[in-house]
Amino acid sequence: MAPFLETVKSFKDVPITDDGVNTVAFLEAGDGVVLMLKELTGLMSSVGSGAFSPVINDIQGNITKVRGRFNTAPSQSATLELLVANENNNKVGSATEGLMWLLRSLAFTGRSLQHAQNNPSEDLKVAFTNGYDITLGPIHRGAGIFSIQGAIMKAAGLMFSTAIGYCPSRKNFYEKLAANPNGEPCSQELLDKQLNDWIIGLLTIITRMNHFYSKGKHGEIFKS
Repeated sequence: MAPFLETVKSFKDVPITDDGVNTVAFLEAGDGVVLMLKELTGLMSSVGSGAFSPVINDIQGNITKVRGRFNTAPSQSATLELLVANENNNKVGSATEGLMWLLRSLAFTGRSLQHAQNNPSEDLKVAFTNGYDITLGPIHRGAGIFSIQGAIMKAAGLMFSTAIGYCPSRKNFYEKLAANPNGEPCSQELLDKQLNDWIIGLLTIITRMNHFYSKGKHGEIFKS
């Protein structure tokens, strides 16, 4: 075993070509986010861990939808863009919407960690609140409150807000990321570099896919 970020695929290493974002590599990096959030919940009380579980399950569910579509039509789904285009051309499946929600959740995670990196004196709860307010928050608050969709969005917003309230301390989380079960923990300098590369890689993909979704009228990653 090695420090956490050396055991999962970094978004920095997800290939991007003219055809788009490599689907398999992107999903592997997404699996790493699930593992990271599970590391986070491992530092919480049983109540806090329970509150965060629906967030993790939501991300896992959307990864499953996208991976299912890839497995159904791998030759037409080599990149995220080709996967969405193929699914929409055939008018079947739910991977396009699943990917949209996955990207939204990943944007929340990326922006939260970016805020944490840029504000080392602030607690993790503040960072994740900031990340939520600029990504998922406007989407959850933007639906009409008297519709079924509005009620679902309100419930989702409450779920995320409750989970964020149980965030562990910044110190414990960063120590967990740096820990090396087989030796000395990695240095803060190395952890910062690996985490910053991970964040930049993720947000580069988010920005690209947000443009793709908006241009193709597939939905919106960020609420305009």
